[in-house]
Amino acid sequence: MVWWTPFTRLKLGKLKVVRRQLLQRYEHQPLVSCLAGLYGCQWRRYQRARAQPGEVCCSKVECGSFGLLILTFFLSFVFLYFWSEAQNDYNDFDWFNFGTLGFWFPWSLVLLGVAAALFTYIALLLVLAVCLLSEGQRLYLHWSHKIGIVVTLAFSVTATAILSDLWSKEWKTLLLSLQVTAPFLHVAAVALMTLLSWPIALHFFRMNKRVRQVAILGLYLSVLFSLYLVPLGMYSPCIKESGTLGPAPSLIGHRGAPMLAPENTLLSFEKAVEAGGEGLETDVRISYDGVPFLMHDSTLRRTTDVDKVFPNRTRQDASLFTWAELQQLNAGNWFLSRDPFGTGSSLSETERSSIQNQSIPSLAQFLEVAAGSGRLVLFDLRRPPSGHPYNVSFINTTLQVVRDNINSSQVLWLPSEDRAMVQAVDPELQQTAEERGPVQNLTDRHIRRLNLPYSSMSEQQISKYWSVNISTNLFVISQPWLYSLAWCAGVHSITTNSIHLLSHLRQPLFLMTPEEYSLMWILTDVSSTFLITAVFIFHWWRERGLPFWSGSRQAHETGPYSKFRTDSSEAICIHWNQCHSISPKLSDVWSISNVVIRPEPQSSPTQPAAPHLPTITEE
Repeated sequence: MVWWTPFTRLKLGKLKVVRRQLLQRYEHQPLVSCLAGLYGCQWRRYQRARAQPGEVCCSKVECGSFGLLILTFFLSFVFLYFWSEAQNDYNDFDWFNFGTLGFWFPWSLVLLGVAAALFTYIALLLVLAVCLLSEGQRLYLHWSHKIGIVVTLAFSVTATAILSDLWSKEWKTLLLSLQVTAPFLHVAAVALMTLLSWPIALHFFRMNKRVRQVAILGLYLSVLFSLYLVPLGMYSPCIKESGTLGPAPSLIGHRGAPMLAPENTLLSFEKAVEAGGEGLETDVRISYDGVPFLMHDSTLRRTTDVDKVFPNRTRQDASLFTWAELQQLNAGNWFLSRDPFGTGSSLSETERSSIQNQSIPSLAQFLEVAAGSGRLVLFDLRRPPSGHPYNVSFINTTLQVVRDNINSSQVLWLPSEDRAMVQAVDPELQQTAEERGPVQNLTDRHIRRLNLPYSSMSEQQISKYWSVNISTNLFVISQPWLYSLAWCAGVHSITTNSIHLLSHLRQPLFLMTPEEYSLMWILTDVSSTFLITAVFIFHWWRERGLPFWSGSRQAHETGPYSKFRTDSSEAICIHWNQCHSISPKLSDVWSISNVVIRPEPQSSPTQPAAPHLPTITEE
């Protein structure tokens, strides 16, 4: 019969060590079960396997799945970032689809929502995988997640390829956005690499093949040091010395205020004036009987009810309608039914009533609004189709209306046809060009302003032209970050859809001095280096079995007590040469309160005590 020592007479120091080692493993089981269940549908412990020292994290198939997961994460992130930064042009994308499909739907927002949902799904899978690796678990990805990864990868690649083909200019928008977001993306990327140091260090010190160690550490350090040095190649006009920021660009309403009222209507231009716009932009066509009127599209079907009034002429050129026919059309109901900018819910009943009564305005009516408010005027003039009575004389017809209704100095004359003749007839007009060119060539043509797409933004070019008194207007800028970038680059005016929003921006969203950015960069890299070094030292210390301190006594992580586990597949030693395997049910409820420890044998005063483990069993 074995004599047992009561639980109350145990040495508390050894009991604390045992309890800590046992409960440390037991208390992680719910977390690991949750992680493995979500990642690979392995909710029970017997379904899982730990990666023992010297083993790799997973099989070749699972290693390939993990690599595909990482690739999908980056590609889906690139597309999500690309499309989220393209919000400035969502309206153009939706109207393009309207022209192709024949009906209105906010496809841009649907695409953004799908991209965000798929990226979130992939990001969560990657977080689960990293957490499992941090817990030393072997990876097993469920087949349904593998299908989800393939679907996400196919969607990201296909959507990126299609949009690149249709909207290649949006890549320029992405590059411009990096001039604002790059400093913050750099911090986020360095923080991510710092977090990844934990599982990487864990598996680095557990690998028993030098080649694998060199490969994983080399790849990790290469990416890390590349991120550390990224700011050396970064440029942003919003990183500038204090006091060098110029005035905010003037705001020109693009077809009025199209977020608040139907585009190219008198109500829209009145809203733009009320919102603080310093200029009004529109598009001019000539009716069949010689009346200049406002219309952007070549047909009337997008912004009027021509399909109801003239159902057989919906695809006919707008210039082939007489002024009397144009006046029969409603130019406001489409805005309420389609709500292109999602602002319809904010309109009052009075505003809705005014919108419903809008009609196509003439150029003369538009100029009266601008003249009465003292606003600048900028318009594109569309040549009528061949066979039109005013196909040749449309410039003279329009010029006469302009001179009769507004001061010529308020007009930014954009049409390039017969520019020399127009300049000779009315030299007060502000000649405006749609393309860049040699400075001498522009000054010879009396160009006083450039009207350029925002994708061609260049601080150096803007400064060069301003040195000879040629100002720059960029179109169409509606997002605050893009407006901030134009402000920092020294742009003089912009054409915008969101004049009511940008007029309240008092300073660029992102602005810092070179010294502030250098400090931000250095602190980020130094903090990351310190934390990563600490993580690698910790894992080296733990895996080599160096001593840790618990109270006033030393305990070795890899010493005798580290052999205790609560996993059902592991054994708990009772005697030196005996092991007892606990059943799965017992292992789930077994705790330190059920343990008794046999006292150590006494050693003689003249002989040192031999190392001895406490004997443990269940009551």
